[in-house]
Amino acid sequence: MSQRKKAVSASQNKTHRRSQVCLDEDDEDAHFSQITSKQVQRAREHFTPVQIDRKVAEVVQFILIKDQKKIPIRRADIGKHVIKEYKAIYTEIMNRVCRTFEQVFGLKLVEIDPKNHIYILINKLEPIHGEQVSMRPGNPKTGLLFVILSVIFMKGGVIKENLVWNTLKKLRVDPGEKHDEFGDVKKMLTDEFVRQKYLEYVKIPHTEPVEYEFRWGLRAEKEVSKLKLLEFVGELFGQDPQSWTQQFREASTAETSSQRS
Repeated sequence: MSQRKKAVSASQNKTHRRSQVCLDEDDEDAHFSQITSKQVQRAREHFTPVQIDRKVAEVVQFILIKDQKKIPIRRADIGKHVIKEYKAIYTEIMNRVCRTFEQVFGLKLVEIDPKNHIYILINKLEPIHGEQVSMRPGNPKTGLLFVILSVIFMKGGVIKENLVWNTLKKLRVDPGEKHDEFGDVKKMLTDEFVRQKYLEYVKIPHTEPVEYEFRWGLRAEKEVSKLKLLEFVGELFGQDPQSWTQQFREASTAETSSQRS
């Protein structure tokens, strides 16, 4: 077989495998929508309270392991790898899982993509009582993310990547050089934070050479308080947060909406 044919064949096999994975995930999700009330009742009678308790604990552990790398969790993966034969009582199990996270860990399991049923664990980035806003967050990587989210928010929710790189250089973090604390900074922003759903890195249409822009990701929208972030910016510039009228209005609206949910 020629090299070209081998390459084409390998590409087709790779595409087929990707398609098969997508089909498997769709099939897995389809099972949840086909469950009847009779199946739920039979499952409740079939499994003992101890078995259900154990399954709840397994789901909690699975999600915590995924969250260590801030990887969003798919319902299809929970069903395939953990729930398995307990699918008929998936809703009941997940309700208990959510209560466990809130009551035991102080975390909240949030569905950020209802169409594809993707979840994340969130922990509000709020300061400890009595702590200065500028003291948070303690993790240097999270601190850098907080700065980037602040810049995006203050610029109206979307900024070109060159503005992000210029901002980082002012902080003596050069995206073109390996940083002692962050490693490959550009990869961290355009890959790691994007996979974790903190940032979106989007190609700008009709640009030559190609340009990209940053936006807040779904996790950031759920996890980061815009009002606290605005207080952080206000402290940096020595200004009242309300002096930024548009941003303060947006932050207050988001805060009210968050408290209701």
